[in-house]
Amino acid sequence: ILFSATLLPIKYYMDQLGGNEDDYAVYAPSSFNKENRLIMVGADVSTKYTRRNEKEYRKILKYIIEFTKAKTGNYMVFFPSYQMMQTVADMAKDELDGIVVQDSNMTEEEREAFLDNFVENPKESRIGFCVMGGIFSEGIDLKYNRLIGAVIVGTGLPMVCNERELFRSYFDEKRGKGFDYAYLYQGMNKVLQSAGRVIRTNEDRGAILLLDERFLSPQYYQLFPREWYPFEIVNLKSMISTVKAFWDKC
Repeated sequence: ILFSATLLPIKYYMDQLGGNEDDYAVYAPSSFNKENRLIMVGADVSTKYTRRNEKEYRKILKYIIEFTKAKTGNYMVFFPSYQMMQTVADMAKDELDGIVVQDSNMTEEEREAFLDNFVENPKESRIGFCVMGGIFSEGIDLKYNRLIGAVIVGTGLPMVCNERELFRSYFDEKRGKGFDYAYLYQGMNKVLQSAGRVIRTNEDRGAILLLDERFLSPQYYQLFPREWYPFEIVNLKSMISTVKAFWDKC
């Protein structure tokens, strides 16, 4: 028996984990009230390698600033790499208060100290800069208003390497889905896990902002959980009004 909130698409995981075509798969509906969550996709930003430059990073930072400014609270921002995370963190030093940054070699005590920043009913916002697929993107449980929002920067695709390219070639030949099997599904799993930090109980209220134009491609948004529909397509200007309206309603 396999159980997870992020076994999507299910046929991929059944294939990888030894399942058969006639095995049962059940998609349990969420008990969470959709009115208590907001999911937005930034349509005018990209984290593609060809677009990773100062101009794009400053646009990402502006999104983070405006997203977290809408309501005092605790937030996490998940980046695809330590390098991008640190670059944006350096840019944010004089523009964004309350940042705490994940280190690549944290002890158990340092991890606990990091999470202790996210207190209930904070008087000032705390913004954790973290890495997708890292220690804070899964297995942590910041309930209620210990975490009210997350920004997911990028699609989480793994780095290209020889081993992964062999994997891609194999599944191109076997399934005709080499890129999906080697990169896309693993990347989207990281996205789903990171976003899942926000909503932990039926009483939670939270906002999630996905920053990459690729999320608007059917190849990506068809992997969204059912609970993510409908989602809002925004640019920086419309995101500001959308997230403010959400918090005013809550």
